[in-house]
Amino acid sequence: MKDSKNKKVFRKLKNKYRLVILNDETFEERASFRLSRFNVYVILSTSVALLVMLMFSLIIFTPLKEYIPGYGDVKLRKDLVTLKVEADSLAVVVNQQDLWIRIVKNVLEGNVDTSAFAMNQSVKNYDSIDLDKIPIEDENLREEIEREENFALIFSRQLQQGKTELSGLSFFSPISGYITAAFNPNEDHYGIDVVAPEKEPIKATMDGVVIFSSWTMETGYVIGIQHEYNLVSFYKHNSVLLKKVGNFVKAGDAIAIMGSSGELTTGPHLHFELWYEGLPVNPEDYIVF
Repeated sequence: MKDSKNKKVFRKLKNKYRLVILNDETFEERASFRLSRFNVYVILSTSVALLVMLMFSLIIFTPLKEYIPGYGDVKLRKDLVTLKVEADSLAVVVNQQDLWIRIVKNVLEGNVDTSAFAMNQSVKNYDSIDLDKIPIEDENLREEIEREENFALIFSRQLQQGKTELSGLSFFSPISGYITAAFNPNEDHYGIDVVAPEKEPIKATMDGVVIFSSWTMETGYVIGIQHEYNLVSFYKHNSVLLKKVGNFVKAGDAIAIMGSSGELTTGPHLHFELWYEGLPVNPEDYIVF
């Protein structure tokens, strides 16, 4: 029974029908179509499928999807990424300016540790000496020698403490060359002189903020950088300065060009100083040039 019913239905679907289009006034035949129910079903299904595909294409590939709940603006993600990059850049600039302001504030307020350079001003016992018989030149010489000895003891002890604390840090060599003048604080030479080819770039030894970038009569173009751990580095006798006060630099960044500017120079070289907690330290103890 079911097979016979299915055959009848299938035959009905395959039965052909003629669709004739006539002129209403003259009854003239304009067009005719010979179709079956199955053909009509296929045509309608195909038309519906194409219409659905067209609607989805319009929604997916055109701004029309903005009007559908749940979809955001097409440019929203791009705008968010742009705002994120700009916010990060502003944060870096603000941190640099805040560090520079704090450094300048400490300098203006005099919050710099200079206790290590304080001279021992204790009064010597000269009761047993007849001061009338001692020339004034001899007395001045004795006082000067005593002050130098006291300074040397304090200076040596502080340098030993600084060397222990700095031994674990990594320094970038400002320049590769030959050391012509070593560190000698007793002769007021608080750094080292390094000779290298002229116009060689000078590089920052650590990350930091430029706190000094100007010309001085004796040492020419000088740039100073404040680093972490109370470290300050100075680069003197440059021909050109590449950074300004307040600029943030990374270790290895070019900050100047080597030259021979200033009165205290006999040729192109770099005078490099490294100060730790207000005291000069020997750069050769931590950096390979």
